[in-house]
Amino acid sequence: MFKNYLKIAFRNLWKSKGDAFINIAGLSVAFCISAFLFLTAYFQFSFDNFHKDKERVFQTYFFSNDPERAQASSSMPFPITPALKAEFPEIEHITRIVNGSDVLEYKGKYFDKQIKYIDPDFFKIFTFPLLKGSTETALRDLSSIVISENMAKAIFGTEDPMGKSVMVGLDQNRKEYVVTGVLQDFPDNSTIKYDAFVRTENAAEYGRSKEQWDAHSHVVFVKLAPNADQAALENRLKPFAKKYFSESIESLTKKGAKPDERGDIFAVRFKNLADLHFDKQLSGGGAAPLALIYALMGIGFFILLIACINFINLNVARSFIRAREVGVRKSLGALKNQLFLQIWGEASFICFFGFLTGVILAILLLPAFNATFQTKLSLQYMFEPDKIALLFGLFILVTLIAGGYPAWQMSKFNAVEVLKGRVTLKKPGVLRNSLIVAQFTLSSLLICCTVIAIQQVDHLRTQPLGFQKEEVISIPVGNKINGKKVLQRMRNELAGDPTVVGISGSAVNLGVGADRSSSRSVIGFNFKEKEVSTDWLSVDYDYLKTLNIKLLAGREFNPAYPSDSLDRVIITESMAKAISEDEPVGKFFQTDTAGVKYQIIGLVPDFNLYSSKNEKKPITMHLGGSESVSYIFVRVTPQSLSVSMDKLKALWKQVAPETEFTGSFLDENTDSWYREEGHLSNVFSLASGVAIVLSCLGLFAIALIVMEQRTKEIGVRKVLGASISSLVFVLSKDFVKLVLIAIVIATPLAWFLMQKWLDNYAYRIEINPMIFVLVGLAAVLVAVATVSFQSIKAALMNPVKSLRSE
Repeated sequence: MFKNYLKIAFRNLWKSKGDAFINIAGLSVAFCISAFLFLTAYFQFSFDNFHKDKERVFQTYFFSNDPERAQASSSMPFPITPALKAEFPEIEHITRIVNGSDVLEYKGKYFDKQIKYIDPDFFKIFTFPLLKGSTETALRDLSSIVISENMAKAIFGTEDPMGKSVMVGLDQNRKEYVVTGVLQDFPDNSTIKYDAFVRTENAAEYGRSKEQWDAHSHVVFVKLAPNADQAALENRLKPFAKKYFSESIESLTKKGAKPDERGDIFAVRFKNLADLHFDKQLSGGGAAPLALIYALMGIGFFILLIACINFINLNVARSFIRAREVGVRKSLGALKNQLFLQIWGEASFICFFGFLTGVILAILLLPAFNATFQTKLSLQYMFEPDKIALLFGLFILVTLIAGGYPAWQMSKFNAVEVLKGRVTLKKPGVLRNSLIVAQFTLSSLLICCTVIAIQQVDHLRTQPLGFQKEEVISIPVGNKINGKKVLQRMRNELAGDPTVVGISGSAVNLGVGADRSSSRSVIGFNFKEKEVSTDWLSVDYDYLKTLNIKLLAGREFNPAYPSDSLDRVIITESMAKAISEDEPVGKFFQTDTAGVKYQIIGLVPDFNLYSSKNEKKPITMHLGGSESVSYIFVRVTPQSLSVSMDKLKALWKQVAPETEFTGSFLDENTDSWYREEGHLSNVFSLASGVAIVLSCLGLFAIALIVMEQRTKEIGVRKVLGASISSLVFVLSKDFVKLVLIAIVIATPLAWFLMQKWLDNYAYRIEINPMIFVLVGLAAVLVAVATVSFQSIKAALMNPVKSLRSE
């Protein structure tokens, strides 16, 4: 019996090659694209899931119920860690993590590496396995260093690194460390990235800040005891906050801050590790937006649904053609469940081929997908036991929905009525039309979202940043050399070059350069009974000139004024507003009561330092010390732009032969700020393209079957004198109506969803209603083109042949 079913299935597939191809092609593309989208979502949701006892691991943060907007800050002072450990027994382990990078030297070779400063409890909180050494003793001494497996291979090659000495730092900050452990490399879905770890006490700022409660510079993680309750501990931390942060509470109260629903104006709270990846305020915003991840999952589901709708529509439409076969089988004694199994088996056969082809496509296209969307997906995720079970369940679900419904309907045919030529389903047109409307609703929705997302990305790219990004080359200095000295050498060499407009340096790059690195220094202090937070930006002379930032008042830093390098600053308009000064030039402020008294010598417009997605933040610029230049900016004339990069690369070999030249254009760097939005628009473009192609495939096949069913009607109309154009109109109008209904449904949905998405941006577009009009027209034209091909073909048939065939 099974052999007979299989033979009939092959025979029917061969007989309806066109329908089989459309079904298999649609399902395979849908499976492939959905697999990519679901894998992307899974990868994002899997961040930090590999840590043991992750439900007990938390990051500390400060909550401030500021009258303007409630804020959360993960930056902690050094003394909070020992204080929490001593006063709260519920905290089993605690560690500080101070980000840093430095140059490491071994046998005359230099390496720029990401070195983090941690406490010994780090290895008891996080699951980063040690390949060599012991978690108990790895960081027992201040001169110990634990390195990653990748770093061990890069520096030591095949040598055993254990016990070897390496030098970290330059000049007076140079220190010898002994390798006491080798860590397994961090997985791609880890929030914490590293090359090496040393003790917190080695951090440059530790000595001067270890007792300062108002100097916030790092993050803190805790691991709670198994029986500890997060809410109860946060409640017990209220007296702790009042004890150590009374000034912050007093400052917020004077600003008019009110307690939140938990009774806090200022509080120390915890964020679970599982929730950290998608928290923009605490994680630094490096993760893809959660809305994007859900959008990817929704798109994957939509594409699968469209493919299933095609399958259902084609099978239901084809059931009329196979009606006599079913009638004969029933008259010969076939039972309803036998007919169901046979027809469903054929559908499952097609689904299996579609699924298999989709998997092959996914394997072949995965490298291209990873390269296009800059992801690190691996198909090994799909072949884990739970994922295999999920895929099998998805396969069964698709076959049940796409193949089961038509099989169930066909198995219910009345044999006598079928053999008489009278085949009826309860409102078959309603089901078919509803499914076509659903297809084009989803396709139109995705197209509208794509157009709006692309417009928003373009708007961000053209949004004024507050500085001129064109014709500027950004050069990372690295850790091997003194940036201040290199900058001065370049100034001397380029002093008489007419193609160089300006040259300066800074501790912070604008955008993401070739070194893929970023740093940020934020200072908070009280001023006139008001809490002020500002980006503390270390710059060099001619910074404003090089970036073409206009002075609103005062002057730029000038070597003729020695005091500029000691206690003079230039601030932005937002900073002037934060300190409530309409005319700030000449005014003084202090970041702490015992510190330097800074005088404001210049005022500039706000500019974007880290992103153009959010509002411009207060910025305070100062002349840094001897190691304040990490990036050199060179503005060149537009005419010399094409040759300037090669010229600077050649010059770099003279002024800094120890390090590689990795310069890049500043406008390319700032484009990285929009990478996620660019990915979003690319994903939507891909998904909407696939969705419209699948929808058109389905519409084409349905139109073909409908034309076959209306052959006699078309012949009669032609005999009675109907023109080809009128026949095409009659045959196409019903499909166009369905597309118009889909557009009416999709338009408000797209408007609502994209308004919610755009609300995440400080600088956003207003949705133009013409987008929906143009998308609607495009959808109608595509549908008309798809259906008209079959309509014209049917209209051109010889009516004598069509009536004779009936």
